[in-house]
Amino acid sequence: QIIATSDVLSLLLCCGNIPAPEPLLTVSPSWLSPGASVTLRCEVKPPSANSRFYWYKAVPDLSQRNYRYDLLPDSIGGTVEDFCIIHGQINTAGYACRAGRGNPEIYTHYSLPKFIWSADSQPAASLTVSPDREKLFTADEVQLNCKGSSTEWRVKKFTEINTKSDVSDCSTWGEMNGSSCTFSSRWYRKAVYWCESGSGQFSNAVNITVHTPTSVLTVSPSWLSSGASVTLSCEVEHPSAGWRFYWYKAVPHPPNSFYRYDLLPDSINETVEDSYIIHGQRHTTGYACRAGKGNPEIYTYYSLPKFIWSAGSYPASSLTVRPDREQHFTSESVTLNCGENSAQWRVRGITETGYMIHTENCSTWGSMTGSSCTFNLWFHKSVYWCESGSGEFSNAVNITGHYGDLLLVSPVHPVTEGATFTLSCRLRGENTLSNVIFYHNDKMVQNDSRGELKISAVSQSDEGFYKCEDSGKVSPQSWMAVQAGVSHERSSFPVLLVVGLVCGVVTVILMVLCCCRKSKDSGCLRLVQSERGSNTNHTVSHTKTHEYISALHDAAEAQHVTYSLLVFKNSENKMRHHEPEEGPVYSEVKAGAARKSNTAAAETAVYSEVKSTSGC
Repeated sequence: QIIATSDVLSLLLCCGNIPAPEPLLTVSPSWLSPGASVTLRCEVKPPSANSRFYWYKAVPDLSQRNYRYDLLPDSIGGTVEDFCIIHGQINTAGYACRAGRGNPEIYTHYSLPKFIWSADSQPAASLTVSPDREKLFTADEVQLNCKGSSTEWRVKKFTEINTKSDVSDCSTWGEMNGSSCTFSSRWYRKAVYWCESGSGQFSNAVNITVHTPTSVLTVSPSWLSSGASVTLSCEVEHPSAGWRFYWYKAVPHPPNSFYRYDLLPDSINETVEDSYIIHGQRHTTGYACRAGKGNPEIYTYYSLPKFIWSAGSYPASSLTVRPDREQHFTSESVTLNCGENSAQWRVRGITETGYMIHTENCSTWGSMTGSSCTFNLWFHKSVYWCESGSGEFSNAVNITGHYGDLLLVSPVHPVTEGATFTLSCRLRGENTLSNVIFYHNDKMVQNDSRGELKISAVSQSDEGFYKCEDSGKVSPQSWMAVQAGVSHERSSFPVLLVVGLVCGVVTVILMVLCCCRKSKDSGCLRLVQSERGSNTNHTVSHTKTHEYISALHDAAEAQHVTYSLLVFKNSENKMRHHEPEEGPVYSEVKAGAARKSNTAAAETAVYSEVKSTSGC
């Protein structure tokens, strides 16, 4: 006699050799909509052809911290079908199922309860949420309040992670106080919450997503100008009181496409203000922010980096463009070169398309070879810059791709004050044009046959937007920036000082030479010092190699004194008159108060070499 598999299963269940299977209940849909029916389906493994299915309502039982299963009226005798359709359900409810077979009938376990949720509240039981929004944050404290005709309540939560579902009570993830459940979460969580009363009622259900808030950084201005400060502003998603803000420099980290965020020194202890002012920024730089609140502190995500661009290049990293102009026809090849100051480079570009901003590497829209990025332009306006392996940013450039037939040939880099530059107009397929009209800030500045606009001795007034027109066709406009020239004001004072000192030394030496010419027999030096209306003269004679040191020692009387150190080389015979040997004359001049010693006066000496022309 052959025994069926189902009979063996019944025999084993009867004798207790294996546990009874647990059916799986599914409900569809999970959320009620007006007028829609609900389908319950019960699955038993392994399936049996002779099974009957029983359908239950799951009624909250707070005393047992569980559910009581009440058989549905239409299911008293069980159903052959493994599904059940419920009509007219308008409130949140829980259901369960089980299966049986044989005579006497052997039953499976009850399924875990499944719920059909309604967003509509009812007088017997209702749920309110504070803050009253579906999207909440890890830093928020959430309060769920149950109201209705019962004095006993519990709050339930349903979560589903990787197809695994779980129903849990407030006591396991929050704090229940009377009819209110309070909780906060440090991690992302999406769940359905509802109240269950001691009288067996379900409240309305709510979807709540707890996630880490984001920060959005804005910078103003985006392009640096001389002497201007930069303001960073950090906005937290759904702002609330108590946030503290942290400010970071975004440091390039090739070959990865990400940035390392280094906390700014002044931001170590955070700021209460949601803005931060940076002074003295001169080069292209990236910044980011985030915020934190609470104790222990819960942080937002880092903001996306935002950039402050500088058009001026500097030795550490300099970006050049070939062809060297801002506007290019679409499908033209453009090469950006980062220089040779780093072994690792990446070229980045930001394209504004409506409200979307894309920050991408050259490898996604061009070809990177060494420190050069070559790509074909499409119709858009973008900002490009280089980032080195050592964390440097280059200057930034604006490049526009133009699908029309006429473009303006203008410099991609700023023009220096005092320099000369030339603008021209280019027609697709042609290099030069004549009878071109040029505009500066929408005002016509030239209309003749020269075909180009040449500006000499550029000044700040020449900065602005330029465009050209030819035969009714108008090019896009481009901004021409003017940068200050190299200032010489700082070096003028030292130059004048040195010139003044040299002139003074030469004057003293000429006076000495005149003195020596008058005293042919003896080299002499007469130093005149004015001391409150009286003159003091000092005369010294010389030997074979003579050193003359003249000084006024009357410190009590003199307010200022001039020291002179002279060295003369004469012939051995003082009585013989002939041309002197060539030798230097050193003059040391020091101005200072008389109370200073000669040694102190000699600490900063200025020497001038003079060729003697008389036999002194």
